[in-house]
Parts: sequence; structure tokens; C-alpha cells
Amino acid sequence: MFALLTTFSWQELRHHPWRNAAAVVAVMLGVALAFSVQLINASALAEFSSAVTAVSGRPDLELRARQGLLDDTWLERVAAHPGVAVASPVLERSAFVLDAQGARVPVKLVGVDALSVANTAPGLMPQPDAATGGGARRLDLFAPDAVFLNPSARAKWRQVGTTLRLQNGQQVSTVRVIGQVNAPGPPLLVMDVAAAQELTGHIGQLSRIALRLQTGVQPQAVLDSLALPAHLLAQLPEQVDGRMDRLSRAYRVNLTVLALVALFTGAFLVYSVLSLSVSKRQQQFALLGVLGLSARERLRLVLCESALLGVLGSVLGVALGTALAALALRWLGGDLGGGYFAGEAPRLLWSLPMATGYAALGVAAALVGGWWPARAMQRMAPAPALKGLGAVDASGQPQHRRALAMLLAAGLLAWAPPVAGLALAAYLSVGLLLVGGVVALPLVVGVVLRGLAPWVATRALPLLAVERARRLRETAAVATSGVVASLALSVALTVMVASFRDSVAQWLDTVLPAQLYVRTAGGQEGNSLPPDFVRAVADVPGVVRVDPLRTTQLQLDPALPALTLLARPLNATSDQRLPLIDDAWPVPTAAPGETLVPVYVSEAVIDVYGVRAGGFLPQLGLAFDAALAPSTRFFIAGVWRDYARQNGSVLMDSADYQRLTGDARVNDLAVHLADDADAADAADATAVRERVLQLAESLGTRDLIEIASVGQIRAVSLRIFDRSFAVTYWLQAVAIGIGLFGVA
Repeated sequence: MFALLTTFSWQELRHHPWRNAAAVVAVMLGVALAFSVQLINASALAEFSSAVTAVSGRPDLELRARQGLLDDTWLERVAAHPGVAVASPVLERSAFVLDAQGARVPVKLVGVDALSVANTAPGLMPQPDAATGGGARRLDLFAPDAVFLNPSARAKWRQVGTTLRLQNGQQVSTVRVIGQVNAPGPPLLVMDVAAAQELTGHIGQLSRIALRLQTGVQPQAVLDSLALPAHLLAQLPEQVDGRMDRLSRAYRVNLTVLALVALFTGAFLVYSVLSLSVSKRQQQFALLGVLGLSARERLRLVLCESALLGVLGSVLGVALGTALAALALRWLGGDLGGGYFAGEAPRLLWSLPMATGYAALGVAAALVGGWWPARAMQRMAPAPALKGLGAVDASGQPQHRRALAMLLAAGLLAWAPPVAGLALAAYLSVGLLLVGGVVALPLVVGVVLRGLAPWVATRALPLLAVERARRLRETAAVATSGVVASLALSVALTVMVASFRDSVAQWLDTVLPAQLYVRTAGGQEGNSLPPDFVRAVADVPGVVRVDPLRTTQLQLDPALPALTLLARPLNATSDQRLPLIDDAWPVPTAAPGETLVPVYVSEAVIDVYGVRAGGFLPQLGLAFDAALAPSTRFFIAGVWRDYARQNGSVLMDSADYQRLTGDARVNDLAVHLADDADAADAADATAVRERVLQLAESLGTRDLIEIASVGQIRAVSLRIFDRSFAVTYWLQAVAIGIGLFGVA
């Protein structure tokens, strides 16, 4: 019987290809978009994970400082521990390679110990090239000017044996390329760790120590015996993997849900197509019923048609999604413009289980769309329908109570907490809200048409149109359900993105009060502005005040992404306002022998660490050496919006930061001009800009700084925002197109 029903369904699809093409295209595009987004992000995440793993390796344990660098005296102590088989030191710094035209190409400089790195990170093992002497020049592994390039860097600077001009912080050095390493990912330069310390000015400091433990030794036992101070932490490999996944999870989930909007619209389109189909074939189904086809078999017949539509659309969708993913990886990168994965375009990683899952999702969407027409055909009375006396109502009786229940459930789910950091209940709420609205559509149409009837009673053509729509409002709802679904979701998303963009623009106006901003070249955290340059900028004619900013990373929890610590003047003379969520809390009186430091945290810190305004951030004290911060507690004086750092940020006064850390370095300068100096194009601002550049030239730091007006920074920031959401606009357009195609 199943084979017979499938044959009937296939013949129907063959004889009416154009009528069913809309449903097939809808399912195809829905599956293609959802599958391609998932494939792109899976490929990018795998490439990113592979690159990080190659650089970090897979040690049993990793030691690093919570803030800043690690004192390399810990290396000897850790290596001497009986439970440690290998302790491999690593120093990582951001740098630039200057090309022939003087342009900066960002690279990562990694210092390793060639004698131990193979045990913890084989991808970083230096391999001298035969052209430079190979085994005869093994001591070049430890040469102070020798570097080894990974494949991405070799693609840019192919000739081994050449020299490169390397800019690190405030100095430019010349290094020799003598070999390679196998680590994938963005451009990477590897050299001896001692040479890297001297080259970067970080003598006696390390980024981390990778440990390979003795067989059978548990990491916790080693940590207990080492008794690490609070400002050091230990990381396990699985904690690093979890942080990488959290880096772009929200972005990936939102893109996937948006792609599923097209598939959701496709289900409505299958519903519309099959409703029309069963209405036109009413007498054929009635004849089959009279000849002995039961109500349950009529239900299965219509479901077989919807399943065939789903299979055809899903197979084509998987093929189209694979092609779209390959093109997107080549032209847009692995983050689709989101800015999460830097470096070369990742290779496509096609997955059969993933393809099967999304194909099954397409078939399920088609079956859901065909369920109500199938139920209508099951309820049909064959004998009256064969005589033309029965009408098939594919939408069934008005389900006003169900619609109300869905809308109420949607409202309740909107208040549900996230699950594993994802707003799954909110997504379900949106779906129920949309389905409930479509189910209630006939009632709304009826109310509107009853209101229009008196106004057209004296005009023949409008009266006929209104009365026909009143009598067949369920049919009208079937025809427009796809448009309602796609247009409602797309308009809602458009309003949301536009509101977010406006909020970002207002936020930029608040956090950028100065007319000019100076920062280290490339804006890299490890570099700082020369102290003499910072002092001299304040004396430049036309400059009223200079506000310094220090930025550094904090790793408070090894399982969570690093926070950003910002230190800048927060005294009464500074007009750098904060976009606070609520009013600031007054700092309470400290207990005897205790010091309270007010800090301001971003919304992400509140969500991730579960703290609140008016409370304390005890984890922050772990980042500072106890000798520098005795009896210090950090009071959360306010919560502020920070759209630039999704993982969270902590802001404190620069005087408190310098007292706790002894770090007086500066990454950025906010240069305030006279009140009548316009930011972008005023002559005063341009003149001051030129004076600052001349000052940098005279101090030999011209190539080490970047200067921009507030207008330029604002334009670049909004351009990055638009690029990040460009794919969402395209997905919206496709969803709307599917709905309109269904009406046609």
C-alpha cells in the first residue's frame, strides 16, 4: 500500500511540476541557507581550533599569569617537579613585518625552546631549510636573529634565506628566515625563546609554560604541590577548547536561526501548495474514497506528497548549500563578516552527518506543512464530495483557542532564562508567536472585512471582492501565510538591527568625547606609546588636555574568555562619560586596614560572573600580586554598555591601576582640543594632528603610532557593524522572496 501511495504522489508531482515547484524551491533554499551557514562556521571553527592547537599544542597542563606575563623563574621550579616530564616555555607577542612599501603586515611572534617544544606543540618545532645549511647549521635554532615561518607566512615571504624587517613595539629589527614550522593559521614567526625575550624587551618573562606530566600523574596533584600564587592560573586543554567555542557561539546560533527562517517559511509554502492541490483534486480523492481508500490512507497519500517535496528540496538544498559555503569561505571568510576568525580562508569541511541532519530537517518541515491539508482530506466525506456538495477546508475550523494558547505560551517563554548561555526559550517564543498569529489570521481578516463591508455596500466590484474574501477568509489566510511568516520575521529583524545600530552610534558619541585619538600602531595590546612622546603631546599647541588609556587582558577564570581591563582617569576633571545602565553607586566606607577600589563592569561581566552593581568583584583581586594589593576589595560602582568587547570589560581609575600594578604604560591617548575645534575637518584639529605627527617624527616614533579623528573612528566602527550584519540582510531578502514566490 505504501508503494501504491508513493506512486500516486509521484505522478501528481510529475503532472503539475510548476504548481509544486514553489514548495520544492522553498525547502531547497531553506535547507541550503541553514546548511551553508552551519558548514561555514563549522569549517571556520575547526580551522581556528586547529591553528590554536598547533600554537598552544596539547599539553597536560598550562601555566600562565592572570594579567600580563609570567616570571620565567617559575620555569626552573616547575621543571624540577617530580611529576613533570617536560616543561616548555613560550613567549607570544604581536608584531608587524614591514614590506618593501613600508606597509605593516600583522604577524604573531612566538618564542619557543627547540629542545622541548616537540613534546608539547610539535607544530612549532623549528625545521632549518636545506638551502641554509640544514643539519650543518643546527645552532641557528638559537641564533638571536633567526626566524622560522609557518605556511601562511611562507606564502607571503616565499624566499627562505631572505631578511625581514620586523617591527615590535617601539623598535624595528632585521631577522633572517632560515626555515619553517608546520603550524597552520595566520602568519606566524617562530624563534628561540631567549632571542624573542631580548628582541621584544621582555627579558625574564614568558606568556605561558606548557607541561607534559609523567605517566599516571594527575594535574591536580601537581598543582597542589606547586602551591601557585593567586595571580597565576593553570589551564586544562578542554578549558581552552571551551573558550574557543564560546568566542563565536552566539553569532553562529543567531545566523543559523535566521537561516532557518527560510525553512520555516518553506513549511508555510508547502502548506499553501498542498492546500490548493487537495482542493483542486477533491473529486479525485472522493472517488478513491468511494472505491475503498480509507481516511487514514488518504492522510498518508497527502503526507507522501509533502515528503517527496521535502526530499527533492532537501537534496537540492544540500547541494546548493555546499556550493554557497565554498563561495562564502572564499570571498567572505569563515566568520561571514563577523570578525571572529582572522587569517586565511579556511578549507571546506563537508560532513555527511550534518548534511543528513539538515536534509531530515527539510523533510520534517515539508511534513509539518502538509499535515493540515492531509487532516482535511482525512475528514472529508467521500460521497457528498464526489457529487460536488462538500467543500474541503484545508485549514480546518478556526483554531482561536489554540492561537490564544500559543500567544500566551510565547509571552511566558520570553521570560524564561537562557539554557547553557543560549536563549533557546526566546527562539521558541518567537516561533509560537508567529504560528499563533497565522492561526488567528482568519479571525482578524473576518473582523477587518466586516468593518469594510458597510463602506463598499453601494459599489458593485468592491462589494463582490469583500464578500468573497469574507466567505473564504480561511483560503485567503492559506495563500498569505507564507508572506506573513517571512515578512513578519524579516521586518522584526530589520527593526532590531536598525535599533542596535542606532544604539551603537549613540554609544560611540558617549565614549569618544575627544577630537583626536592616538594609539600604538595596529592597536595591539602588547605595545605601548613611548613615555617621552606621551608627555610631549600634552604640550603641543592647541591641546587642552590629554587623557591616557591603558588596556590589558585579564584571565580570571581558565574556563571563560579573558576580560579586558581598562585604566583611565575617572576624576572630576575628566569629562569622559560612561554609558551607565543605571546611576552609579556611592563607594561605601572601607573597614579599618582595608582599601576599596571602585570599578565599573560591562553587562557581559554581570551575565558571565553573576555579580551585580553595588556588590564586589572578588575575582579581580586574583589578577594582582598580593604584595602590591594587600587587603584590597573591588566595589562594583556601576554597569556600563560596552559594544566593543563582547567577552566583558572592567574599568578602573588609572591612579588605582598604577598603584596596584606599578604599570605606567599607555596604549591610547584621547587628545582634547579647544571647545570650538570640530572633530573631523576643522582647521584647528588638522593643525594639531600635523603637530602631533611632527612630534612623533622628531622623536623617531612616527611609524609606531596611529592618529585618527573621532569622525574617522566613528565611520570605521559603523562600517564594521554593517559588515557584520551584511549576511543577515541577505538572508532576510531570501526569506521574503520565498514568501512572495509562494503567492505567485
